[in-house]
Amino acid sequence: MSATRVDKWLFHARFYRTRALAQAAAAAGKVRLNGIRVEKPAHLLKPGDILTLGRGAEVVALRVLALADRRGSAPEAQLLYEIVAD
Repeated sequence: MSATRVDKWLFHARFYRTRALAQAAAAAGKVRLNGIRVEKPAHLLKPGDILTLGRGAEVVALRVLALADRRGSAPEAQLLYEIVAD
């Protein structure tokens, strides 16, 4: 797997409880991929990309390290990304 949908990755990485919530966030433009606003949940991302998204009152920038075939446990999900320091 060399690329996956933004909404699917956000769900697998446990940033959203459901894939529908991840789709809604991407469709609403609340996610940026490499500095460009994502307007479609089907936008593809790959390892090495930088995602920026809102988490409550803060904005989080993270680097995609890996892709997943399924939604795993929280420790497995944390292996998919790293937080980028500002």
